[in-house]
Amino acid sequence: MKRIAAALVLLASALLAGAPALAQVQTFRSATGNLNVETVAGGLANPWSLAFLPDGRMLVTERPGRLRIVTRDGKLSTPVAGVPKVAARGQGGLLDVIVDRDFATNRTLYFCYADPVEGGAQTALARAVLDAGETPKLEGFRRIFRQEGLPSSGRHFGCRIVQTPDNNLFLTTGDHGSESREAQNLANHIGKIVRVRPDGTVPPDNPFVNRSGAKPEIWSYGHRNAQGATLNPASGKLWMHEHGPRGGDEINIPQAGRNYGWPVIGYGIDYSGAKIHESTHKDGMEQPIVQWTPVIAPSGMAFYAGDLFPRWKGNLFIGGLATQVVVRLELDGEKVVREERILRELGERIRDVRAGPDGALWLLTDNSAGRILRVTPAK
Repeated sequence: MKRIAAALVLLASALLAGAPALAQVQTFRSATGNLNVETVAGGLANPWSLAFLPDGRMLVTERPGRLRIVTRDGKLSTPVAGVPKVAARGQGGLLDVIVDRDFATNRTLYFCYADPVEGGAQTALARAVLDAGETPKLEGFRRIFRQEGLPSSGRHFGCRIVQTPDNNLFLTTGDHGSESREAQNLANHIGKIVRVRPDGTVPPDNPFVNRSGAKPEIWSYGHRNAQGATLNPASGKLWMHEHGPRGGDEINIPQAGRNYGWPVIGYGIDYSGAKIHESTHKDGMEQPIVQWTPVIAPSGMAFYAGDLFPRWKGNLFIGGLATQVVVRLELDGEKVVREERILRELGERIRDVRAGPDGALWLLTDNSAGRILRVTPAK
């Protein structure tokens, strides 16, 4: 009897492991009205990025190297087969994922990861076709870009992807945790934003295509560690944020060929308290549209254009890691006019923020049992 009872317990546990999590809804206050936060799925190992499929399902990456498909009721697929080996150490691993603008017809997705190389890892960008069937898998995997320069031992990979209406791809890269001036060196991809075509070739109008000694993929440079990037739907411009050290988290609107200063200028200091920057301003180097000192530790970034929250139209949302908040910014053009920090009571590191096709705000929490959260107005 004991053996039968034990077998029944194991069977029940197995069935529960594959079942969708029961919906849990919490209510929180904000300046624009109360918010319901629903746990859609849990048990994810440091989820990093969320993307929506046309059929209502979602893709989610787990930093250790897994890609999963998630149903709207929270059921997780088995790990998608065909994901390449990643350097899952420190801040590295399987990071951002997006679906192609024409995914409904070509089933193509793009993902960014820490690619193992001799001496460490480099930020890499790949494409593949998703077979989202009962046993999901990637087909036709192709790495279309890999960062050149000194490899990272596990820090500052950047790794956010944005596709523009002309189908080109922006990719953020990090400085690998170095305070050397490699982010100022156009002969490598360290601390840069790069721009490539969907096949990895270089668009002919990139700013350094005809400059000797410069990598032609570079769009802008002087960045530290950009873990949030998106297009502003009002202007079509790329917006991004980047981590400062102790102080000096920034939002920038990176323009072609411009220098954003790291580590020559900035608003932070070293973690030891030592001075890093020459100053906060220098000719030929761009100023952020906003900076945070103390830091918010930003990750994830989304403009809101849905209908569920009329008062949020045009607002910008950013996840906070160390601060464990979602930052809501009201804008007047390219100027921040008001800031609100919401969902502090969750007590969770917010890794990704997405505006969903259903009008809700979607979040990923960053821990070993991470969650997918859906934010809607409380009735």
